Amino acid sequence: MMSQQVQQLLTWLTHYHQLGTRVVIAVAGPPGAGKSTISEALVDSINKTQGEGHAAVIPMDGFHLTNEVLIERGRLDRKGAPDTFDVEGLVSLVQRITQADADVRYPIFDRSIEASHVDAGLLPKGCEVVVVEGNYLLLEEAPWSNLAPYFDLTVFTSPTFDELERRLIRRWLDHGYTQQQAEQKAWLNDLLNAKTVVDQSRKADLVFVQD
Repeated sequence: MMSQQVQQLLTWLTHYHQLGTRVVIAVAGPPGAGKSTISEALVDSINKTQGEGHAAVIPMDGFHLTNEVLIERGRLDRKGAPDTFDVEGLVSLVQRITQADADVRYPIFDRSIEASHVDAGLLPKGCEVVVVEGNYLLLEEAPWSNLAPYFDLTVFTSPTFDELERRLIRRWLDHGYTQQQAEQKAWLNDLLNAKTVVDQSRKADLVFVQD
């Protein structure tokens, strides 16, 4: 299935991407939907055929607000919800990416410390295919909707909610949480965010439905 999805994206690029220009693709979906996997597989495939540095992935997760800010706002328990991100910072980054007139630095989220490293990533000026991936890239509400003009192609991917639940619990178990803790993290936060993504995202150009 994953190879079919990547092939669809490669076919789109063949038809719509003019070499020597930059194209920006948004890959959205709920947590645990495989956004990173699809994005990285696409970029790896492009770089293998076109040369290293031709394509890159920019994760939205680098724009998590710090735990200190979330504690101050009483939102730490809902970290990952739409209002727990620096959306304006993300919009500014994507706008600069579309201009393609300079190297661009961007933050990278480190799940081991639950915080972002500022300016840890570098997108070179000459990178032609940029894949931005994240949960809320297609949300219809402002300020997330301000991202819409900057994407050349939008992609939405999601499995069933039962499969999402299984994946999200497994994710927290893999990070050392107990079964009970993992289930609470999934049920009281991740799946609430997943419902927001599914219910409030605008229709994407390409929709990948997983089993």
